[in-house]
Amino acid sequence: MSEQQPEPAVEEPVVEEQIAFDVNDFPGGARSAIEAVLMVVDEPVAEVALASALELPVDDVREHLHGLEREYAEQQRGFTLRSVAGGWRVYSRSDYAPVVEKFLLDGQQAKLTQASLETLAVIAYRQPISRSRVSAVRGVNVDGVVRTLLNRGLIEELGAEGDSGAVLYGTTDYFLQRLGLGSIDELPALAPYLPEVDVLDEIAEQGRA
Repeated sequence: MSEQQPEPAVEEPVVEEQIAFDVNDFPGGARSAIEAVLMVVDEPVAEVALASALELPVDDVREHLHGLEREYAEQQRGFTLRSVAGGWRVYSRSDYAPVVEKFLLDGQQAKLTQASLETLAVIAYRQPISRSRVSAVRGVNVDGVVRTLLNRGLIEELGAEGDSGAVLYGTTDYFLQRLGLGSIDELPALAPYLPEVDVLDEIAEQGRA
């Protein structure tokens, strides 16, 4: 008689422990709990998703959302709650758009790195100039920095170089506006300290050798 083989062990499915709570036990109740969730979402969240997470009826969630929307308007808060694309999300109130825009633009200017400022200076004083020539002056690759300056609206493409076809860059009106200048001619006298175009070409060629 053959020995009976033991049956293979069957792993029990792992059941994730659910976090148990009653939203009414929170200091601000269900409405504050909904606010807490809305503060961390990156895109509009559906009423059904909120109801599921908070274990509330959808109708109750919808009532709380409209209540929050009214409260924000009555209190003249800087933000509002809007239903967009089938979900709800907190947005900055449009009345304050000028303040938000100024903050974002000033913040971008303040966050320019030393590398960005040095690259911007080379472009400003030697424009129109290609990336390879800027790299020759700085001694490093400036592709990433140039993209940053383009995204900030501080420089723009001015066409292509005749012989090589390389893209040429120069500063924008926004650059002048940020510096309070009427034209490039009003820049401080720094250009004499930068290499001339033919010297830049020579340096660039040495770097490629």
